[in-house]
Amino acid sequence: MAEDIESILNELREAGGGTASIEVKAAAGGLPDSLMSTLSALANLPGGGLIILGLDERAGFRPVALSDPQELKQALASKARHFEPPVRLTFEDAVIEGSPVVLARVHECDPSAKPCRAAKSGAAYLRGWDGDYRMSALEEQAFLAQRTAPVSDRQACTGATFQDLDEVLTESYVRTVRERDPQGLGRFTDRDELLRRSGVLDTHGVPTVAGVLALGAYPQQWFPRFAIQAAVDTGQGGAKGVRARDQRLITGPIPRLLDQAMEWARTNFATDIVAGADGSVVDQTAYPLIAFRELVANALIHRDLSPWSTGMATEVRLRPDRLIVSNPGGLYGITVERLGREAVSSARNARLLNICQYLRTPANGRIVEALATGIPTVAQALAEAGLPDARYTDTAIRFMAVLPRARTAPRAKLKGTAAKVYDALSTELKTVAQLEAELGLQPPTIRHALRNLRADGLIEQIGGRGKSTGYKRLTD
Repeated sequence: MAEDIESILNELREAGGGTASIEVKAAAGGLPDSLMSTLSALANLPGGGLIILGLDERAGFRPVALSDPQELKQALASKARHFEPPVRLTFEDAVIEGSPVVLARVHECDPSAKPCRAAKSGAAYLRGWDGDYRMSALEEQAFLAQRTAPVSDRQACTGATFQDLDEVLTESYVRTVRERDPQGLGRFTDRDELLRRSGVLDTHGVPTVAGVLALGAYPQQWFPRFAIQAAVDTGQGGAKGVRARDQRLITGPIPRLLDQAMEWARTNFATDIVAGADGSVVDQTAYPLIAFRELVANALIHRDLSPWSTGMATEVRLRPDRLIVSNPGGLYGITVERLGREAVSSARNARLLNICQYLRTPANGRIVEALATGIPTVAQALAEAGLPDARYTDTAIRFMAVLPRARTAPRAKLKGTAAKVYDALSTELKTVAQLEAELGLQPPTIRHALRNLRADGLIEQIGGRGKSTGYKRLTD
């Protein structure tokens, strides 16, 4: 397993708690019963996860004395056998500050056997940032649907006719196919035959799900939630009682969904006027528009189309500190670790992807290339803009891309908990108790971050030694 314990500790301390793939337990008094749900949740998580026994989260992830590490491993292995299918574990010992801890790698359950359930209760669990939660019946359907190759985009759209396709988009599609693939699909001179061969229509001339989503006049007639739910979350800086603004349900076929999403982004992304070294002056948005476009296009084309997901929309959330794009359905045929690092083009909706290769949006041109260039394009755009790397999370039933906001000096190098605490402070004093209530972090974690911020000369401590202690920023 060869876990890098120092990197793991840094990750935990920066996050201020366990993560989506790491669970920490002190286990000083024995193995907690709550690990039953954790074993199931991590086995259902793409890539599996890690359980660490012997660290106290409330004490800033300091080690605690374990009476018998070997007994803990045996007890955890015994619990792992009480699942269907049994949870596979790999153990490793580690020493932190002179104290032994137990590392248990929970291997991902084979997708053909998911969801992994407790044998006695039949309950299956999912992992979230705030812990484990029992799967709903809808979420269980998502796992069952993944046991076979997805074909939802190939099915006929019941009730649709050729007249329900957008005439302009359809003619543009046919023209582009003939221009770009004259010896293949484009050699079919009869338009209807070309549309059948490409999967826009089925053998009876009925539009397919892929055809309607890509070329339909109004796909939401049949798929109300194949849409983009976008909103600006105001956060704590918003007016009193205002939770969000410019909340919009964006509808239409994929080309128009993408164009409208870009219009929403141009309206809501903060824009700076930046002077270059060559004397040029340009507008620079808070997030690169090309990166946003790639993420939204990927979300629309690769979202799950199975019956379980029909009530879910692609979501875009612009928050004060980050931009989030998420869609129902996890990755298909690739893992987060390989995402953008290998030239792997894997499509859950192969028919839809093939159609979209030949589509053009009225305002923004090509939609996708199907060459696995989307994520590298995002990475390059963020790097050129001086932004942090995107973070990707796959929970098997939802995929999420997060773009952190640019940071300005003196905050530029802050990450994780230190950044959260610094952002929560202002020129007015705040106590540890106030920060705990606001951020939901444990006091030892907050104090650790405050010590580092003081050492870096970014904040000031007022009071102490019997007086009420508060903290405030020295600079902004």
